[in-house]
Amino acid sequence: MASARVLCSAVVHAACGASSLRRLSSLEATTTLFPRSRTANCLRRGRSTPARKLQVRAARMESTGVDLGFRAPYFELPEPLSGKTWTLDDFEGYPGLLVMFICNHCPFVVHLKKDIVKLANFYMKKGLAVVAISSNSTATHPQDGPNFMAEEAKSLDYPFPYLFDETQDVARAFGAVCTPEFFLFKKDGRRPFELFYHGQFDDSRPRNGVPVTGRDLSAAIDACLSGQQPPSKQKPSIGCSIKWHPERSS
Repeated sequence: MASARVLCSAVVHAACGASSLRRLSSLEATTTLFPRSRTANCLRRGRSTPARKLQVRAARMESTGVDLGFRAPYFELPEPLSGKTWTLDDFEGYPGLLVMFICNHCPFVVHLKKDIVKLANFYMKKGLAVVAISSNSTATHPQDGPNFMAEEAKSLDYPFPYLFDETQDVARAFGAVCTPEFFLFKKDGRRPFELFYHGQFDDSRPRNGVPVTGRDLSAAIDACLSGQQPPSKQKPSIGCSIKWHPERSS
């Protein structure tokens, strides 16, 4: 008996051009299907319908296309936990600023959350400013909404503000396309913040067996704070695509 085939595709929308994105191997999820022929036979015989599992693949994204020296875009965003509004100007007095695009649900972010907190605590004591931003659409992913963000920041004791980019304009201004995505900016005197590092946390990914160390990002921060040159090799951030608002996704 021929079994039914169902093709499921995940469509990833991003604001930046196709040149700035590359589709990589995918995360796997499962869904339960009931083939029509088998279902009909089972119903006639009074038996329960057997379930079949089909793997559905959802794309993960790699970020490129933002050059070193790129000036940090201005932002003014609310922090759901405290109700405070933060702007880029709040970090003017720091020699470096780490901007992280994260969210609550993405498995790539979940994989690193505790170590992101450890890294932030360590380098904030050395003078680094750190801020996290969630830009995911709450229309499609309500679990990334501000109330849940506040709970997340409180439960994990985030030492940095976790800001909500409701319009997604800040993500677009930065050229962010995935979570997590790390932008490290250097401040040299009165000059604006300029991009020093735009790359991965480390080589660890969910289920790849590589320990989480934060080696790549730590090395970049060390170089930034000590006045050295940016790392010559910067591996892109990899993670779930930012979930753009449906009305703005094309």
